[in-house]
Amino acid sequence: MHKARLEAFSDGVIAIIITIMVLEMKVPHGHTFAELWDLRWVFLSYVLSFIYVGIYWNNHHHMLQATHSINGGILWANLHLLFWLSLVPFASGWMGENHFTALPVALYGVVMLMNSIAYTILAYKLVKHNGKDSLLAKAFGPDWKGKVSMAIYAVAVAVSWLCPWVSFGLYVVVACIWFIPDSRIEDKIGTI
Repeated sequence: MHKARLEAFSDGVIAIIITIMVLEMKVPHGHTFAELWDLRWVFLSYVLSFIYVGIYWNNHHHMLQATHSINGGILWANLHLLFWLSLVPFASGWMGENHFTALPVALYGVVMLMNSIAYTILAYKLVKHNGKDSLLAKAFGPDWKGKVSMAIYAVAVAVSWLCPWVSFGLYVVVACIWFIPDSRIEDKIGTI
């Protein structure tokens, strides 16, 4: 099965997700800095979420570039990832609108954890389909970044009930871990 439709569909969905996130930021009715300052929480949440969606898009692109073919299970795993990515605008908007209180920050962490799990499932399916000796399998290796990220998300969700800002800081840490594009695939197959 060819992967071009999967890539095009995923790119379109991710573009819509980013568009929805920016539309969540309502234009202030006033013309002063005070009205802009009132949007700081929503903007902060948007910036973090934009970075996260960008990270997923970037790594998804690289992963599919190293993939030779796909199957039905991969299509479903990809839809699973897109489902969780599509919840990022809601979780992000709720967190920003409520000034990073406990429940919205916890929900954001659950959505991020589920995105991480869904991405891991997709990667597993791709490696399984393309073979354990494929370049993709060799590029992924033990995936310490993925495992550490999931652990940090789980801790952040638990901590959000005590101190939501610590959880937010942990979400920023995970974004920093992944902000530099994952070069494992590029290192194995060359510049994509």
